[in-house]
Amino acid sequence: MIAVFCYAPMYGVLMAFQNYSPSKGITGSSWVGLKWFRTFFNMPRFWQIVKNTLTISLYSLIAGFPIPVILALMINSVRNTRFQKVTQTITYMPHFISVVILVGMLTTFLSPRSGFLSHILTFFGASEEAFYMGDAKAFPHLYVWSGIWQDMGWSSIIYLAALAGVDQSLHEAAKVDGATKLQRIWHVDLPAIVPTMVILLIMSVGSVMSVGYEKVFLMQNNLNITASEVISTYVYKIGLQQQQYSYSAAIGLFNNGINFILLVVVNQVSKKLSGSSLW
Repeated sequence: MIAVFCYAPMYGVLMAFQNYSPSKGITGSSWVGLKWFRTFFNMPRFWQIVKNTLTISLYSLIAGFPIPVILALMINSVRNTRFQKVTQTITYMPHFISVVILVGMLTTFLSPRSGFLSHILTFFGASEEAFYMGDAKAFPHLYVWSGIWQDMGWSSIIYLAALAGVDQSLHEAAKVDGATKLQRIWHVDLPAIVPTMVILLIMSVGSVMSVGYEKVFLMQNNLNITASEVISTYVYKIGLQQQQYSYSAAIGLFNNGINFILLVVVNQVSKKLSGSSLW
């Protein structure tokens, strides 16, 4: 199955080096070398699109990576089992909200006239006419923090699983030595999940250039396009809407190539510094 669905489609990357024609197919289309890569690099909006992609990705990584860890440590430190289960359920339920519904919620809640979040912001001094979904400066914040709210509970599950394997005798020994709860979290729980954190961080960095287009595309409009146009949405528009298959394949190959290089570099750095790595 992996060979059929993951490796076999890689044959299609040849389109990035061709002037692909659906009627001629990959074998019959003419070769153009690096033409489409040069077209992308010389495009006037190239740096803006790359900047938007990196801004959203790095913002999501920096702001979103620690929060599930903190949430897992907080839940694990509570001794009331019932409260733990209720908190877990409440925090990971937003993960099951579809992207379409989430964007619809943002649009409704931030409506200048009827949105309750807009009214709260107005109470604290924001403009009554502010349209946050059309504000290019607000776009990265809305995208990142809505994603954190949606996924922090789900992402914390793997850390809770790692914390479940911590030897409780270590906590008992720390109590005997007079360690506070915060000290036990810092010196017992946190070191136990560091290998898991490192692996997930490596995987996150390996996809730093791959901002999912669904949510960005749904939140995108003509007012925030300067901040919301990322590589994935541009590939969608070029490849499917304008049917420039070779051009979109070249952009996708460039994007995946950068991700692969970052993955290898971060993996090697992690291997030397912490001893944990993917391979």
